[in-house]
Amino acid sequence: MTGSDATPSFRLAYVPGVMPDKWVRIWNERQPGVPLTLTQVPAGAVAERLLGGDADAGLVRTPVDRSVFSAIPLYTEQTVVVVPKDHLVTAVDEVALEDLADDIVLHPLDDVLDWESLPGRPALERPATTADAVELVAAGIGVLVVPLSLARLHHRKDLTHRPLKDAPESSVALAWPEDAKTDQVEDFIGIVRGRTVNSTRGRQQPPARGESADADRGGARRKPAAGKSAGAKRTGKSGRGAPKNDRRGKPRRRS
Repeated sequence: MTGSDATPSFRLAYVPGVMPDKWVRIWNERQPGVPLTLTQVPAGAVAERLLGGDADAGLVRTPVDRSVFSAIPLYTEQTVVVVPKDHLVTAVDEVALEDLADDIVLHPLDDVLDWESLPGRPALERPATTADAVELVAAGIGVLVVPLSLARLHHRKDLTHRPLKDAPESSVALAWPEDAKTDQVEDFIGIVRGRTVNSTRGRQQPPARGESADADRGGARRKPAAGKSAGAKRTGKSGRGAPKNDRRGKPRRRS
């Protein structure tokens, strides 16, 4: 099979916590002939996958190396602290960094938050993954600070979370190798940016054969000239719509 005969496809990598379902659904509606393949990739490995050609684009966490990637910021997540349900901070709606001063704050090796100084007391060892850290929180060994989506991803009935003020935040972006932007990437950009099918900024399909330019413009009709209404009858001295008057100003009878 030659390259020109190959069926087009779109390979999308995404990091844990990101939920691409809505965008995938829109893709499937608009591009039924172009299959989309989803692959979840650890946040620290997604750049390598993209540069290695294993994916066409990725939903990644920032920062992104802009010397090799193009990226479109999508949204910024709220940061929360994950604690046991009987922890003292569950008594408030929002937690401050100083409220964690007496707690062991776990710092997993795959942490996606850019800390200048971690709050609380450090653990003796760093857990390998966020999932491992959640298990330690459930065991009462410490607390964990993560983006809200990761707290939801690793939800447990014996744990809860609260918003954490003044903590670093994690943003999500759509990224692709700078020198490998395909038509499918351009189509997906239009979807995540909320463009409609007929958006002038997206790739458009040519009009169906036989359709006129007026049809492309929504079938707009010309407006009648000022002072005239469509379908109005002309009246005047020579018109038959009104009877003529006699010399005394009275209407003449028609024979």
